[in-house]
Amino acid sequence: MSIRVTAIDHVQLAMPTGAEAEAEAFYCDLFGFSVLAKPEPLESRGGRWFVSGTVQVHLGVEEGFRPARKAHPALRVDGFDDLVAKLEDAGASWRFDEDLPGVRRLYVDDPFGNRIEVIDDAR
Repeated sequence: MSIRVTAIDHVQLAMPTGAEAEAEAFYCDLFGFSVLAKPEPLESRGGRWFVSGTVQVHLGVEEGFRPARKAHPALRVDGFDDLVAKLEDAGASWRFDEDLPGVRRLYVDDPFGNRIEVIDDAR
């Protein structure tokens, strides 16, 4: 039997306790994600799940939280320039990366310091 991974179901990142409103402001307001209801008993654990089309990002509360500085999800974004403008307006911490020729991308830190790679889907 041949095994082939066909898609990533979701990416899980950590967040500190009680910061769900900050998570929503970042992932919904800047990236256009919607909140995805967590099933019980997971809802009582805190955190927040987000969805945009077939892409899901889950944020789970972690005791002794430390942000992911190297490990990161990479999100392809249609409307890259609009996102850059929103990041600027929001005062988000972001930076362009030109290490891959022909790939327009940036890195942004979520409100908790987790690194997110953003790739321009138009290229």
